Amino acid sequence: MSFDRQLFLCSCNGTAPVDAPALAAALGLPGAPVVHTALCQKQLPAFADGARGDVIVACTQEARLFAEIADEGARAQAVRFVNLREAGGWSPQARDATPKLAALLAAAALPDPEPVPSVSYRSEGQLLIAGPLEASLFWAQALKDRLAVTVLATGRAQGAELPVERDYPVYSGTLERVDGWLGAFTVGWRQDNPIDLDLCTRCNACVRACPEQAIDYAYQVDLERCRSHRACVAACGDVGAIDFTRADRARSERFDLVLDLGREPHLRMRKPPQGYRAPGADPIAQAKAVTELVAMTGEFEKPRYFRYKASICAHSRSQKEGCSRCIDACDTVAIRADGDHVRVEPSLCMGCGTCAAVCPSGAMTYAYPTPGYLGTRLRTLLRTYAKSGGRDACLVFHDERGGEALARHARRGRGLPARAIPVDVHSVDAVGLDLWLAALAWGAVEVLTLVAADDLARYDATLGFQMRLGDTIAGALGYQGTHFRAAPFDDPVALERALWGGHAPLGVRAAATFAATDEKRTTLYLAIDHLAQHAPVPQQRIALPAGAPFGAVAVDAAKCTMCMACVGSCPEGAFLDNPESPQLRFVESKCVQCGICAKTCPESAIALEPRLDLTPAARQARLLNEARIFACVKCGKPLGTEQMVNTMLARLAGHPMFAEPGALERLKMCADCRVVDLWHGKQADIREL
Repeated sequence: MSFDRQLFLCSCNGTAPVDAPALAAALGLPGAPVVHTALCQKQLPAFADGARGDVIVACTQEARLFAEIADEGARAQAVRFVNLREAGGWSPQARDATPKLAALLAAAALPDPEPVPSVSYRSEGQLLIAGPLEASLFWAQALKDRLAVTVLATGRAQGAELPVERDYPVYSGTLERVDGWLGAFTVGWRQDNPIDLDLCTRCNACVRACPEQAIDYAYQVDLERCRSHRACVAACGDVGAIDFTRADRARSERFDLVLDLGREPHLRMRKPPQGYRAPGADPIAQAKAVTELVAMTGEFEKPRYFRYKASICAHSRSQKEGCSRCIDACDTVAIRADGDHVRVEPSLCMGCGTCAAVCPSGAMTYAYPTPGYLGTRLRTLLRTYAKSGGRDACLVFHDERGGEALARHARRGRGLPARAIPVDVHSVDAVGLDLWLAALAWGAVEVLTLVAADDLARYDATLGFQMRLGDTIAGALGYQGTHFRAAPFDDPVALERALWGGHAPLGVRAAATFAATDEKRTTLYLAIDHLAQHAPVPQQRIALPAGAPFGAVAVDAAKCTMCMACVGSCPEGAFLDNPESPQLRFVESKCVQCGICAKTCPESAIALEPRLDLTPAARQARLLNEARIFACVKCGKPLGTEQMVNTMLARLAGHPMFAEPGALERLKMCADCRVVDLWHGKQADIREL
């Protein structure tokens, strides 16, 4: 790929050494680009006058300034920004970082990914504030002129009282259900208070009438003090707001936004839906949540982060559950079982991509960007890095927060080594085994993923297994060392150790040239084939732990009746029959070890065998079992497999329906001969009579 972008470089007051001739050679430029020292200040006119067409600026700190200048000039069609300063310019190895800087510039010159479909939200500002009455009323009073507020008071009022003016609805009860998302929440609660605050006129007649003073000025009845005189009911009179025998206590309404002020959030998922905030009792957190909710009025769009191909989903077949990794991993509870497949609610999906990373078949694919596009970016980075003389490349995957942490680390610490290439992605969870192994095949020796310190345990539980699986495969092939790691970006000491500690593991001798695809299994096998072809220790088969997405099956021929239930249940087409002969065949490369076949088999004759077969035989159908034909004992017509008929006879031998003479023998006959034999038997019985 030729570098066809206009390039603006800056050494940031000479603090970040930039080797312009070396970059020009690496990128195939006709001449060395100018290296400015203060492009954002005294040399800004050079950018304003010279920016034309597609532009790359090697600065992210002043991106807003450069974008505004480009818009004013209207000569630059598109401006992209690359952080060369923190990525390698501020480092003890800055003068060795030219291959990395060239790689980052080459990747920035790639075309934009294809746009993805969007998911729309519409919020008109209908806000429910649920929680202790005092806090709820405080924020209701603050927001009543900006949002359409409703209050649900939960628990005892603790001395609070309702406002003098009825500016918004106030209910009381126990919050039971919150479903939905921004602009479409359904909230259900149970009204525990005998006084219906919506009907109550707040005349205080009940307060004055109660002999136990069990009613406060929040108009809630303290049932522990109440002695059932019901004087309050009489005082309420025709208003009818007080009913101790209320049958219909369940209430439900729709809202656009929910502010949950309970000490424990009602929604416990790691990433609650858009439009829901649960700051707890902390006033500062409450203020932050309110500020965010106020901004959530109007119409909004977000990307549809995923693609789903139901035909290869290994979740279930015929009510036999197989894989549920995506459901288990979803932080927003956006994925649920839907018959033999799964259903994803796009409005709940936050785009973490964990579902796509853990999916063994590739039925769930990340789309922001697609694996094929990200693979092209990684291959461009690694190819340019190697072409420029770089060695032992380590890809450092990070999201926006991780990128900010790397920038701070470059300012305060040692920054990044020359071999550490930062790769910014929307979510690090969306990158999994297929692209990790592909990166090794393209020439990387290490993949480091940066996550928050308090998220490491969760990341290890969902994607740590894939990292260990990748190292198992690489280690078995002789690529020594740990190739896949995760480290906290918000722990400076641990981040320093992860970036600079240890020795680079062993990588592949010759970089692969294949392109990544959006089909996970295709990319996986392209990467594995290349690693196996150049392996220091060639292998034919690699034993893998249970749960690996590769493997074979073992069929107990003594139990198997050749019923072919496994063929019909396999979502990946790994099991095959033979229309010409009773044979059961198997293609190992298609198996994802979902286990549906073993659960479906009526004879319990199938066992999973996790492993990675690197021989050509894994792509070919091999025979698992075959059976001799059982012919009708009367006419010789094929009746079924010998194993199936013998099993049937053995199971029915003691059944009362087959106790009469000849009954079991008829099961060895075809349908026509069975009828004839029954007829002759009836005729013989008649003659005897």
